[in-house]
Amino acid sequence: MAQISPQTFQFLTDLQNNNHREWFAQNKAVYEASKAEMIDFADELIFLMNKKDRIVNESGKKSIYRIYRDVRFSKNKVPYKTYWGGHLERLGADRRGGYHFELAPGNSSITGGFFGPNAADLLLIRQQIDADADPLRQVLENTSFKKYFGQLQGNQVKTAPKGFKKDNENIDLIRYKQFLVTHQFSDAEVLSRNFVEKLAEGLLRMLPFFDVMTTYLTTDLNGISLLD
Repeated sequence: MAQISPQTFQFLTDLQNNNHREWFAQNKAVYEASKAEMIDFADELIFLMNKKDRIVNESGKKSIYRIYRDVRFSKNKVPYKTYWGGHLERLGADRRGGYHFELAPGNSSITGGFFGPNAADLLLIRQQIDADADPLRQVLENTSFKKYFGQLQGNQVKTAPKGFKKDNENIDLIRYKQFLVTHQFSDAEVLSRNFVEKLAEGLLRMLPFFDVMTTYLTTDLNGISLLD
């Protein structure tokens, strides 16, 4: 079973304290070993996810993010990320939403949902919530779901989006520009032997949320499928 080692966390800690190219070059072998470990981890994660969902990603190698930062347009010029992360895309127009994970000492998490809906999708989501928010609220207020993920996360407009009234009874949900759920893991959990299973289980807990949002995005306001 793929496992995150203490050596990988030590590498990330050392990188955070020595985020420059000279140190990285001197520790390239440690980086390569940690990267190989993450690829194996992501490979197994994809295998586990495909038991309950369908994932586009064909390999762990294509799923994890590069550790090199793009600093061209950033004021922060440190060259390396100080975490390992990855993204899993769901397969098919009838499976909306994406999975994201980040692993780092003291800051490991999963996030899933809708990071940047295009204008048409965002408007449709808001219209669907306006028409019937109950399915989404039932998921978000479910005791076990709320205990695990907490409140809905994501950027919001300050008052009301164009075309919606400030006193709309569902304005608390309509204001969102992103629709995300997240969960944190302790270092002990990440370094445990069965963490890849725990991570997959956590991601799959998002499915009721994805199911509602997929229905919103794949039907019109009369409930007729947009996929035909």
